[in-house]
Amino acid sequence: MKTIRVVSNKLFLFFIFVICCFFAGLTHLNAQKKQKVHIEHTDVLRFDKRSGKNIQKLIGHVVMRQDSTRFYCDSAYLNNKSNIMEAFGHVHIDVNDSVDVFGDYLTYNGNSRIAILDSNVILDDKKMILTTDHLIYHRIDEWAFYNTGGKIINKDNVLTSRIGRYFTRSREFFFRDSVVLVNPDYLLCSDTLKYNTETEVVYIFGPTTIIGDEDSIYSEYGWYDTRKNLIQLRQNSFIQRGDQSLRADSLFYDREQKFGKSFYNVCLTDTVQDVIIYGQYAEFDRLAGYSLITDSITAILIDQQDSLFMHSDTIMILNDSKGKASKILAYYKMKFYREDMQGMSDSLVYDIKDSTIRLYHEPVLWSDENQLTSDSIFIYVNHNRTDSISMFNAAFIVSRDDTATFNQIQGRQMTGYFTNNELTSINVSGNAETIYFVREEDKSMIGVNISLASYMNIGLEDNKVKTITYLENPDATLFPERELTHGQLFLKGFQWLEKSRPMTKEDIFIW
Repeated sequence: MKTIRVVSNKLFLFFIFVICCFFAGLTHLNAQKKQKVHIEHTDVLRFDKRSGKNIQKLIGHVVMRQDSTRFYCDSAYLNNKSNIMEAFGHVHIDVNDSVDVFGDYLTYNGNSRIAILDSNVILDDKKMILTTDHLIYHRIDEWAFYNTGGKIINKDNVLTSRIGRYFTRSREFFFRDSVVLVNPDYLLCSDTLKYNTETEVVYIFGPTTIIGDEDSIYSEYGWYDTRKNLIQLRQNSFIQRGDQSLRADSLFYDREQKFGKSFYNVCLTDTVQDVIIYGQYAEFDRLAGYSLITDSITAILIDQQDSLFMHSDTIMILNDSKGKASKILAYYKMKFYREDMQGMSDSLVYDIKDSTIRLYHEPVLWSDENQLTSDSIFIYVNHNRTDSISMFNAAFIVSRDDTATFNQIQGRQMTGYFTNNELTSINVSGNAETIYFVREEDKSMIGVNISLASYMNIGLEDNKVKTITYLENPDATLFPERELTHGQLFLKGFQWLEKSRPMTKEDIFIW
């Protein structure tokens, strides 16, 4: 029984609380209704029965007041019973000396505190000026609304839209439909956005484009601090600057410092160099002249016949003084795949101006059946085709002859020449050595050619050795294979790296 009584008492107290709140609300509403619109001044006051028995007609220098708000106009009708006023000519609403609203015609309900103004409407709250042809202003909730087109001027920012709502207390504008923000430095066009006249921050809630002198930005969600020139975008966002564009799920950009960061599903595109780079993080510094992408990178050097796919820990693009890409750096565990050539090294430098690709630190190249290694490898490209290759220090070329035998070329330096992306000749200089398995047309073994010379030239056909020309002090011997030990079949430094070779573009992620 105690439990029931306790619960009943709680319900009773809650019921009393609800009733008190209800009557308190009624009291507040009644208090509002009792606040009549008072006449402070008029040149002429008339009672015109034709307009209604409760209507007063005021003419000349009319001033009316409701609590702390004053109304000025040339003439007006005031209904004492309904507490509704109509005002004509040079209408001015002075709200607490903080907001001024002007227009040619006003309808005002003193009970709801809602004012409707028409023709040449201006709202001035000391921070911005709003102009429109039709405006609804709510004194109690302190907001203004228009849907026939409006313009606000806030310092250097001029905003226009078809629909707008302004909250004078928080100084926040909500714009809809054909929103345009004009600033000396950029033009912003949007579907939906919010603007704070105090902080001068734009909040984006729909498809939005920001066009500047050097770049254009698109996003569907984010904010833009127009005072500090800071941008944070988070949905379908990208920045376009000249030939380069950057897309990402999240993007931050400092327009003053020309520095930005982007996160998740990053895509950097250079249309002139035909390069697309994907990653999960990127940063770019226009003043320093670089762009950097890292985390799960895929770079594509586009070619209509045979594109190159590359992966590394980090890729950096360096720009020249004109903002054009001049070098691409890929470093730490770089690997690339193209149908006619594959490669890997610790780092890569692509010099766009002289069309040279440089591989450093244990580089390996595969061209059809040939494996090329050295301390560093330079690839010279002409019209997106491999023209020649230079290999420096401990240069080594290996191609499989049979399951367990390999043709080998070694020298201090090598230069390989390509025709239609196929290796056709090799010049070897400095301690040139070869081990070459000579066979009949039916693949039967003739012998093993072991040679040494200062220089030699090797001709290839269908990626197989066709001729060997020795220059300066040649020493070449053809041995029967049975006379050579297993160790004599390999040159010093021999290594076969077939397991590391990327056979598809997906293999570039396997190190």
